[in-house]
Amino acid sequence: MSNPLRKTMVYLGLADEEVEYDHPAAPAATATSAAVAQRAPVTPLRRAAPARVAAPSDMNEILTVHPRAYKDAQVIAESFREGIPVIINLSQMTESEARRLVDFASGLSQGLYGRIERVTSKVFLLSPAHVATTGDTADIEPDVDASFLTRD
Repeated sequence: MSNPLRKTMVYLGLADEEVEYDHPAAPAATATSAAVAQRAPVTPLRRAAPARVAAPSDMNEILTVHPRAYKDAQVIAESFREGIPVIINLSQMTESEARRLVDFASGLSQGLYGRIERVTSKVFLLSPAHVATTGDTADIEPDVDASFLTRD
């Protein structure tokens, strides 16, 4: 028992102390081959095929969603996963549910390598990784009230 890690494990009671016997080299080889023969077969894990994401030339729609409750996030997620840009208009939601939905949309866009952009105070654009968006960010209105995004 020359392995210090093994000694520590035995001391802590995490492993049983093995008694070392002097055996000829041949029986030790048969013991390891018997241990290998007793192992269960290993089934390799296969990665799922990536979901089909529309190429930029295949994109022919943008989904606009006017959610009334947080449960409408499922429609947003399903469309965004398929590579469809989504415009979310939060004007019909309560402030707390709008915060939750923006948090969800932010995580969704980060997880799928997309972007989330604020268009107005309560309208957001979720764009997948293959969609390029351009716009002038210098013309943002300073009097836009986006208080539902700030935590008190």
